[in-house]
Amino acid sequence: MVNILVVELDRNRAPLVDALPSAIVSSAFGNVLASSLSLTPSSRQISCNILFQMTSTTTATPCQSESCLNSNPPSRLECPTCAKLGIKGSFFCTQDCFKAGCKSHKIIHNFVNLSISKNGEEYNPFPSFEYAGSLRPAYPLSPKRIVPDHIQRPDYADDARGYPKSESLAQGQPPRILNSEEQEKMRTICRLSREILEIGAAAVKPGITTDEIDEIVHKATIERNCYPSPLNYRKFPKSVCTSVNETICHGIPDRRKLVEGDIVNIDVSAYYDGFHGDLNATYPVGEIDEESKKLIRTTREALDAAIAICKPGVPFRDIGKVIEPIAKKNGCSVVRNYTGHGINQLFHCNPNIPHYAKNKAIGTMKPGMTFTIEPMINLGTFEGIHWPDDWTCTTADGRRSAQFEETLLITETGVEVITAAVGKRDQ
Repeated sequence: MVNILVVELDRNRAPLVDALPSAIVSSAFGNVLASSLSLTPSSRQISCNILFQMTSTTTATPCQSESCLNSNPPSRLECPTCAKLGIKGSFFCTQDCFKAGCKSHKIIHNFVNLSISKNGEEYNPFPSFEYAGSLRPAYPLSPKRIVPDHIQRPDYADDARGYPKSESLAQGQPPRILNSEEQEKMRTICRLSREILEIGAAAVKPGITTDEIDEIVHKATIERNCYPSPLNYRKFPKSVCTSVNETICHGIPDRRKLVEGDIVNIDVSAYYDGFHGDLNATYPVGEIDEESKKLIRTTREALDAAIAICKPGVPFRDIGKVIEPIAKKNGCSVVRNYTGHGINQLFHCNPNIPHYAKNKAIGTMKPGMTFTIEPMINLGTFEGIHWPDDWTCTTADGRRSAQFEETLLITETGVEVITAAVGKRDQ
């Protein structure tokens, strides 16, 4: 008996094009019977159906390989790219079957992406993902922004993998002690980073997209002859991280517009004269609810209290001892999967700075060390989940998260907040 399996492109990802060419569909998916495209004018939603011949089964889809050596048995190995694109029913019985037709199979991926790009309409790239809250990505992303050739770059900037080789070589090494010249270079890039953050923050308002904030930050960065440190770091696609509402960290700027009542964290990192600066802050978008105000106040209070204990001889593990009680007192939790870090010529290096109590961080503060403290505080659980973009981390329960970050320099007598706003640097 023969059944028809309908393989649908999710309506948020379907291309605004004429019917799929049968030759392309056939070479990409095997025994295709037909293809069709329908448009609902009122809703501007497309459903694109690709019909496959298959053996009837109630448990799994037959292997879609044309050259399957196992007679196309019911299969559960799904093409991950098809899953992300919202193409349902693309299953194979073995890795060998999947790889055998990989080249022709990719044609359909390219076709769908090209069609969406030409369409230009906003879509959710991961329609099948189980999001924890109401936030959704809004693609397509804008093209990678250009950094002028005269601006000095970190080693990962032009690497195809975004691989920070210098960081890898430094793994396991103790925190660096910077000399006076290096400390002055850190002050310079951290001052520039603060300027960039304040320019980006001034743009926060209902109606602006996070991609537009990225553009503003990128422009401010290169105007100061700096390189935006996030850009291509381990293939991060943008020049700043923008984390909205339930996003804990590493949100990718996209086409979603901020709306009244949102909160957004802007995380700026920049590279100049061989050194990185790093800081972030969480901002209200228009008027926000009391719970969100409390979350922002609590997070800033926790960071300031942690900074206050910093001086030579203090164990790094004590930072979490200060932060977590403040969070708990206000009914919040502290994220455990992300930490503060050393920063200098390297974007991320030792020491490792956990923000929760009873951590096992090693080492003590010494004059000349530079590192960040950047607590992420949640209204609900401290647990997070990652989106399929490999970067965005949101709270597991969909409740809101806030973060603040400063870069610190340990001095002979205490601590200097070298990313502080101008009026606060000497306080």
